[in-house]
Amino acid sequence: MTATASPRRETPHPHVVRVVAGVFSEGTEYATWRERGTSDWLLIHTIAGSGRVAGSSGTVVTGAGDTVLLRPHQRHDYGTGATSWSLAYAHFHPRAEWSPLLEWPAQAGGVGVVRAQGEVRQRIVASLRTCARSSAGSLPQSELFAMNALETALLWLDTQNPLRGRMDERLMRVVEHIGADLAGDLGVAMLARVATLSPSRLTHLFTATLGMPPQQYVERERLTRAAHLLASTDRAVGEIARDVGWDDPLYFSRRFSGLHGLSPTAYRRERSAPGGARDRHGL
Repeated sequence: MTATASPRRETPHPHVVRVVAGVFSEGTEYATWRERGTSDWLLIHTIAGSGRVAGSSGTVVTGAGDTVLLRPHQRHDYGTGATSWSLAYAHFHPRAEWSPLLEWPAQAGGVGVVRAQGEVRQRIVASLRTCARSSAGSLPQSELFAMNALETALLWLDTQNPLRGRMDERLMRVVEHIGADLAGDLGVAMLARVATLSPSRLTHLFTATLGMPPQQYVERERLTRAAHLLASTDRAVGEIARDVGWDDPLYFSRRFSGLHGLSPTAYRRERSAPGGARDRHGL
């Protein structure tokens, strides 16, 4: 008489309205099985240790910094790997605008995988921890806070997605620095120190990735911010010029006209005219 293997016990399904998230650690015996998955998406990020996630044609073994994504109704067959597993997870129903953020490279027959290290990994973990705390909160807005934190994690993961053009974290550091201090010293030497690269190497890497050298990018960001301030405030042109890094209002006006095709004053007048009021008030 041949013994019949007993069916695997189905793991309970979470009840997900928008998002259910958490952070926990398990030993080597931990395993989850849901034959038809769940109706929501499932994101699992490995904080430490290792896990295994089975796909239709193989198994993905995760390490610290790896994130996997399972689609709705995709089989759930995952658990600890050779060691204990510390992980952050989120079951969620995505917002419509998240669709591009969920297009991940697939391994082992449909398991989405994105890998991140360094500063980006730290930001992903921090966002997922915030998501987990908010998901467990009792405030009326807790679930929305959790969704916002999950969206932040997905945006950071998107910067590491090979399908979307993975950005070097040193360049991300530079781009963030530029956006946070447009009035400051944003010369190539200063930006190279932020990136911990030589000026020539930064210029080469920046241009290859973003399609323009650092100083051209800085000028574009300054003039874009200036256009927003002109359209949404009544502040003087000279004051706006200083706020975005130009001490000479005349030179600022020339550069602004070169990018936008109008002087700062004419740009403001056009945005304030009938039909432009919507832009002026940001509606």
